[in-house]
Amino acid sequence: MKALARLSKNVETLEREFMKLPQVDCPVTHHFGPGVCIREVHLPAGSVVIGHHQNFEHMNIFIKGRVSIRNDDGTFTELKAPMTFMGKPGRKIGYIHEDVIWQNIWITDETDVEKIESHFLKKSDTWHESVTARKTVALLQSGVDRADFDKMLKELGLCPELVRAQSENEADMTELPHGSYKIKVADSNIDGRGLFAIGDFKPWEKIAPARLKGKRTIAGRFTNHSVNPNARMVKWNSEIHLIAIKPISGCKGGLDGEEITIDYRQAYALTVAIAREEVKCLE
Repeated sequence: MKALARLSKNVETLEREFMKLPQVDCPVTHHFGPGVCIREVHLPAGSVVIGHHQNFEHMNIFIKGRVSIRNDDGTFTELKAPMTFMGKPGRKIGYIHEDVIWQNIWITDETDVEKIESHFLKKSDTWHESVTARKTVALLQSGVDRADFDKMLKELGLCPELVRAQSENEADMTELPHGSYKIKVADSNIDGRGLFAIGDFKPWEKIAPARLKGKRTIAGRFTNHSVNPNARMVKWNSEIHLIAIKPISGCKGGLDGEEITIDYRQAYALTVAIAREEVKCLE
């Protein structure tokens, strides 16, 4: 037990030093189906990765690549794709010899990525410290976004209290359909909770449905306003979808990617236009 405790401490010391270095792209996609979440991560050759602590034994699918792994007990294992195996609880360090695609198979009905991660993974104090440091830096830009949001409300003659009450009313919320998504909801520097990229998006790539059959998904509920947005809402048949308008980067070194933002002026104008179309159809 003492040896394991020393190893755990050494890993966190190593992680703290690694966090000072430029972080590699490690985009993540979650594939959701009935009773299952498949977490897929891509890791580039030549990188050293320190995984989060896995809380439970679970099935893994190693789709592509080759990696050398230092296990919790100090032993080394080399894995070469393709292979399927049962992963043990614990925290591991890996050297990526060849580009890797790796899937964790988690049995769950939950679709909230943050809740899934908090159940299946334990993230280190060093990781949380790094997140806090990044948020402190991001507060500078978020002040500009919040000021423009207040300006937008005045331009449109909207009451801030009513807008917030409507936003926080979850009576019209609906789940995203089963499928593959590169987003999660997390704390935002702009306001409350926001929508974040964990995988990369190209310009004009669909991010997620925002409104389905008159109900909001997490993309419609949590996407914050920015004076310099990287996404927009578009009408997609009878639905509203969130679309990237710039390159949006996902996870780097296990940290969440960019917050996905829109200009609420554009979203408001789209909502009004759709409402007018619906009225005309009823006449």
